[in-house]
Amino acid sequence: MTPPAPGGIEKGEQLSRQLTSGQLAMIAIGGAIGTGLFLGSSLAVHTAGPGVIFSYAIGAVVTLLLMGALSEMAVAHPTAGSFGVYAEMYLSRWAGFTVRYTYWAAQCIAIGGEATAIAIYCQWWFPHTPKWLWILGFACALIYVNARSVGSFGSFEYWFAMVKVVAIVLFIVFGLALATGIAPRPAIGFSNLTAHGGFLPAGWRGVWMAMVFVIFSYLGTEVVAVTAGEARDPHTAVPRAMRTMVGRLIVFYMGAIVVLVSIVPWNQIQPGTGVTASPFVKVFQLIGVPAAAHVVNFVVITAAASSMNCNLYLVSRMMFSLARGGYAPARFGHVSARGTPVPALVVSAAGLALAIFTALFYPDGAFVYLFGISLFGGLYAWLIIFATHLFFRRQWEALGRPRLPVRMPGYPYTSLLGAAAIAAILATTWWVEGMRVTLVAGVPWLGVLTVGYRFATRRRGKS
Repeated sequence: MTPPAPGGIEKGEQLSRQLTSGQLAMIAIGGAIGTGLFLGSSLAVHTAGPGVIFSYAIGAVVTLLLMGALSEMAVAHPTAGSFGVYAEMYLSRWAGFTVRYTYWAAQCIAIGGEATAIAIYCQWWFPHTPKWLWILGFACALIYVNARSVGSFGSFEYWFAMVKVVAIVLFIVFGLALATGIAPRPAIGFSNLTAHGGFLPAGWRGVWMAMVFVIFSYLGTEVVAVTAGEARDPHTAVPRAMRTMVGRLIVFYMGAIVVLVSIVPWNQIQPGTGVTASPFVKVFQLIGVPAAAHVVNFVVITAAASSMNCNLYLVSRMMFSLARGGYAPARFGHVSARGTPVPALVVSAAGLALAIFTALFYPDGAFVYLFGISLFGGLYAWLIIFATHLFFRRQWEALGRPRLPVRMPGYPYTSLLGAAAIAAILATTWWVEGMRVTLVAGVPWLGVLTVGYRFATRRRGKS
């Protein structure tokens, strides 16, 4: 039986197709490299010590599995609704509805988290300024960028992401020079990997618990599938962008984390669960290079702004898809003369209002609260992607459709492994300090969505 085709696929073609393969890859890198690495990594190091290197390696494997499953479906159905549309087609309408709204809400909150991180970075320079002022300023600027044509967004994000890539490469090179003695300073060596409680000071339990923070660093890679709806040649550009992006991301993350825990004792990077500055800035403070610390602080501000910019793109396209599928007000499915879904963009900026509210009333724990809530949406989306792929491949082959140029190796075991890993990480949030909010907020949210779905389908006259 042919799966139903939701309206998002055909109608999504009205979006302007201007993004190149290079822009797709850099947008995905820009969406992934942000506060998860530059700020959240401090929480991961605090949890696992140097063993966090293993945590990032496990995260890389899970991400590779996800990209294999998602690229196969994105080539078959290049649409702005991406995995939300796939879930509706191959799992159920409820799955498509809940994953799109959950991902939309979580990314809206993630935007607030990125804005809060920017405020934290700016307060490192200007400690007496209020967080909400920085959040509001960056919000207005990036909403303006996203309201322009997608081509302008792609160019802007390409160079935004390039700053992050260059910064990480230089950090790795500079860090290795310090560790090996190539720089005009005594060699730091790699003794910090084992000097303070051993390589696994919290044991393998700590390595796994740190996955809650580490996996957040990889969230955002799925943006390539969302951009497929605006790619010039999605059948070629999307798989190429995914391969390029994942390969670079793994090298950057593993290299940066190895350097981070090698040149500075892990127990000095983040002394507690509160987050007051990027660990990458603290590295240069601790080794006595204050000028470099200021440069890195500028870079991490750029990194957070890039992720915030990319997330605004994501949430506007997800809301656009919901509107075109009949699950949101029709006005959110309209596009401007430049092919940009401006109404969907405006309503999706709600996360910024939440960030301002949190910064005003919960200034000390704002980042951790927003981090935990947005984590649920990302993990739920990844879980649905793996589940959808299990049904997608089976139905695609049963209908005798042509062999796809991109195929997930090891099917169905690789998709099952990925789904099991994500489910385990999601369950682990219950035992990680400060992260219980992930399930406390996420599970009731699914209940609310289920009620909303019943209401929406009744209005549409569907069972």
